[in-house]
This record gives sequence, C-alpha cells and structure tokens, in this order.
Amino acid sequence: MNILSAEKISKSYSEKILFQDISIGISEGEKIGLIGINGTGKSTLLKILAGVEQPDNGKIIIGSSVKIEYLPQNPRFDNEATVLQQVFKGSSPVMKLLRDYESALHKCNERPGDIQLEKKLLVLTQSMDSKGAWVFESEVKTILTKLGVLDFEANVGTLSGGQRKRIAMASALISPADLLILDEPTNHIDNDTVDWLEKYLGNRKGALLMVTHDRYFLERSVNKIIELDNGRLYSYQANYTKYLEMKAEREELEQSSERKRQGLIRKELEWIKKGAKARSTKQKARIDRFEKLQEEQTPTVYGNVEIKVGSARLGKKTIALEHIKKSFSKVDVINDFSCSFLRDDRIGIIGPNGCGKSTLLRIIAGKLKPDSGMVETGDTIKIGLFSQESEEMDGNLRVIDYIREEAEFITTDDGSISASQMLERFLFPPSVQWTPVAKLSGGEKRRLYLLRILMGAPNILLMDEPTNDLDIQTLTILESYLDEFPGIVIVVSHDRYFLDRVTDKIFSFEGNGVVKQFEGNYSYYHEIIQQMQVDAHKNTRKDWTGNNSEGPNKKKDRPLKFTFKEQREFEQIDEIIVGLEKSLNDIKIKICDASSDFESLQELLPMQELLETQLNAAIERWAFLNELAEEISKSKKDT
Repeated sequence: MNILSAEKISKSYSEKILFQDISIGISEGEKIGLIGINGTGKSTLLKILAGVEQPDNGKIIIGSSVKIEYLPQNPRFDNEATVLQQVFKGSSPVMKLLRDYESALHKCNERPGDIQLEKKLLVLTQSMDSKGAWVFESEVKTILTKLGVLDFEANVGTLSGGQRKRIAMASALISPADLLILDEPTNHIDNDTVDWLEKYLGNRKGALLMVTHDRYFLERSVNKIIELDNGRLYSYQANYTKYLEMKAEREELEQSSERKRQGLIRKELEWIKKGAKARSTKQKARIDRFEKLQEEQTPTVYGNVEIKVGSARLGKKTIALEHIKKSFSKVDVINDFSCSFLRDDRIGIIGPNGCGKSTLLRIIAGKLKPDSGMVETGDTIKIGLFSQESEEMDGNLRVIDYIREEAEFITTDDGSISASQMLERFLFPPSVQWTPVAKLSGGEKRRLYLLRILMGAPNILLMDEPTNDLDIQTLTILESYLDEFPGIVIVVSHDRYFLDRVTDKIFSFEGNGVVKQFEGNYSYYHEIIQQMQVDAHKNTRKDWTGNNSEGPNKKKDRPLKFTFKEQREFEQIDEIIVGLEKSLNDIKIKICDASSDFESLQELLPMQELLETQLNAAIERWAFLNELAEEISKSKKDT
C-alpha cells in the first residue's frame, strides 16, 4: 500500500535547479536509502516529503491517517527544556502525559514544599499508572542510554551539538510513525551506537527513508535505493552492493545510447550541410528530429573525483609520543600513552563520543600540549589536519579564491595543475568556481575544505570524522587516494566501511584514559572484541542483582539458550523496571515533602541513590536479555 506519493515536483534556489518534475512513491514497510552527490538536493527533498518545505511545482499526496516523523540534519531545540522534556515533544496522548509529568517533576524539584505542584504530580503519577506510561518511559530511557545520553535531567542548552542530535534522534525513534525520515542519522554517533541503531531500525515496523553516507549501514538497513543524480531520480530495488551493479549497467546503457545519439547527430549534420531545405514535409520533419536530438539532455557522467596531490618528502624521523597524559576537569582522557608512527602507517582511532579521540589528534598535530609526556617531531614533517568542524570560511570569498589562498598551482605525477583544474576534479565546474562560498551546501563546503588541505601537499594526514557530510562518490575516491598517499594517515571515524577500507591498525579508547592498540582493520578488531565478550559471558552471566544466573556448576559449551532463571527474569524484567521507577518516583515526592526535615532527608537520599543504581542496572539487564533473545531466535533459525 502506498503511504506517500510525490508527483512531478520541482525545486530551485535562485538560478540553481535542484530537481524538476520528479516523482516518488513510498509503500508500507519499504526501507529506502537516498543517495547522491553533495549539493544535488537530497536534504531539500526530505524536507519536502516531510512537509517542512513546499515544492515549487507538483504535489505531495499523503494518506489521511499516515503519521510522519522527521529527523533533520540540524534539529531545533528548547534550550530551557530537560532531556526528557525535549524527547517527549510528540503529540500522542502518552507522550503528552509524560511531557506534563516531567515538567511537573522538574518544577517540584525546583520548588520543594509547593502543595499545588505536589498534588498535580500525584494526579499525573496516577494517570501514568493507569495508562501504562511507565513502560514507555523506560523504553525511552533505554534508547537514550544506548545513544550515549545518560543525564536525563540536564538542560538541553548546556549540551554539545552531538548530544543534542542524539536527543532529537531518540525523539524521532520513539514517536509512533508510519514513515520515519532521517537525514544523516549516523553523523556524530560512535561505532557501537551505529551498530545498535542498525539493529533497531532493522527490527522497526513501518517505512523508512534516510540519507546516509555509511555504506555498511545502507547495505544492512535498506531494501531500496533511490539516487538523485543531476536533477533526476533513479530507483533500484536493492541494497548497496546490488545497487552498484545495477547502476553500472544503467550507466553502460546510457553511454551506449549517447554514442548512438552522437552518431545520428553527425550523420544528420552532414545531410543538413549539403543544403537540405525544409521545402517538403519529409525534409521539414527530418530537420525537426535533428533539432530535438540536439536538445536532448546528455546523461551526466561525473567520472572520478581525482585527488592527485603532491606531498612533501618524509624523512626517517616522523612523530613519536612518549608517556602522553591529558586531563580535563581532573578527568583523564589520555593516560600514559606512547607510540612511534611508521612511514606508511594507516591508523584508525575509535571510541565513545567525548572520550578524547580529537584531543589525541590535536596533540599529534601540535595544536594542543599534553599535561605531561613528550611529542617528538621530525624536521621534514608537514601535517595536514582535516578537522571535524572545518575551519571558519569567509562566505564572501569565491570558491576559487579560497583554494588559491592555499596554493595557485601544485605539482603532481601529472605535472603542474592549477587551482581551477583541481576544482574541476573535485566536481566544482567553472560555473561554480566563481560562486561565493556561502552559497555552497554543507557537503560541498566539506569537499572544498578537504581539497584545500590536500593542496598544501602534507606528508602526514590527520583526519577527524572525514566521512561526515561527504557523499559516497567523494569518499570512494578519497579512499583510492589514501591507498597511494606516500605518508602517514591517522583518522578518527565512526564509518566502519571507511575504517575497513583505509586502516590496518586501530587505536581504541577504552575509558579512564586507556588507549589500546590493535593490528588489523575495524572488522578484525570487532571480531576480537566480540570473541572477548563471548568468552567473558561464558564465564559469568549475571542477573540484574549481580548474582550468577547459571550457578557454580555451569556446563561448558552448552547450546545458546536462556537458563531457567534468565527465562523468568526475561518475563519479569519489564514489571521490575516499572516497579523501580514507581518506587523512585515515590521517594522523590517524599524528598519534596521533607525538604526542611534534615533527619528524613538523611534516610531518603541514600534510598533514592540505591533505587537509581538498581534502576540503571535493570535497564542495562533489560537491554542484554532482549539482545540475547534475538541471538537465541537467530540461532534457532540457523539450525
């Protein structure tokens, strides 16, 4: 059943036409990935389908009962709201009830002893009980925890851009919707969170439409790919691998048709040059056909984003880190880390958001001094740092002038190449090179920034999240360039495909400032970690109270299944969480009542802390048991 249709829609900004007379239909259960080169209008198309923007022409038809949830690249927030208040922004009755409850609880904590507030909170608590809202709230907290958001009472205005994006994602994921539209959902989240999101979307019912440049994510999460190319839409009933095959076939057919068209044009042109006149009906019709052939739109073949850039000579001595330590607010992010980089190293740095990955890059680049330890740098070192946020660009500067500020010409294996020629290789044709930087899309600015870094001919490339906002075609050619780069590459990335393609060594931030080194690419590292977790799980499988769930006489190598105790726990865990949340809420109300009673507070506050600890453990256990249930189900299917 078709839940949304767009018929012959067009959109342009000033003189730039993004797309014209395109049509698209989305059916129940379809999981669609929208791809295309930066600046082609992918995000604009999502906004139009979500109803945020209107097309210049055409119409959008949506079923009367169809609900759409949309996650933009740059969500808007209420900076005064708490995390939970922001998440519960939806219009469903349960979400409205939760929003009112969170607001009342927040005010009660701010104004203890307010009788009216306490009565309102009590009424809302009773409504939560009767409508089963506690279970829904538990699911929300689980999703937030999986996304790396742990402080539910923090004000949104105090959080980083990445944390805010994850809050917006949680809100989109928990809102009931027939069609979920996501714009770059994998940006600003770490590898483990991407893995979780991939599984979550795979189990989610309802249609999905998303823009992402994560190729593993596309491979495993979609069953249809739509490509926006030069204002046209091409649809492929396929995942990413099959799409590549089908696209190659389409382009081969288009090129064959174009060769035939050009041959026919040459033949007709020779006939016209011989003096053909439109005196007869047949001759006039032939001339008309010739004119139509010339007017036909030629299929655009972008070719490769050729990134042939010279690099400075790299001597024997590169960069060495000795016993590096760095802390912020007395929290260690890097503790006693040492490493000597080899001339051809390809290193991927991974870890949770905020763990210190970018800090390590800045220390290597000499942009940040460690608290202790030493950074030794060779005399021939020339570092190119591609930072996560990009540098501040002068929006009034023209594209070509921005590149010329770095270099007018560069020397490559092909000889001397001008800034204008390099821009063309980066998909900035002459017509765009004199455009102000401010008029470029976010992805186009990132591509331009990357070119400027490479124009400096570095021999050590430090790249912080290079896959954010770069389209798949640019990433593919960048990977090929890095294969030939005669120097050291160190990259921070959450893109598993990019890490597999580029790196042969992994630095993993393990917490408390510990950075471990692993040989091999990301998939090999992931296999090692999974095996370690399996081994640990076999040794101790504990329930949420911390007791061993299998007892002391656990049999080795038994089939994957629930123990009797785990099965009971799996059946009861939802009720346990609801009970803990209710008890915690009762304690909070009592704390509000006893705000001036010091002795009562001395008893209540430790109880609150204990309940919060038990609740967090129960939520983690809920997540584990559900994942184990999925593994057991999959194991049964495989056998």
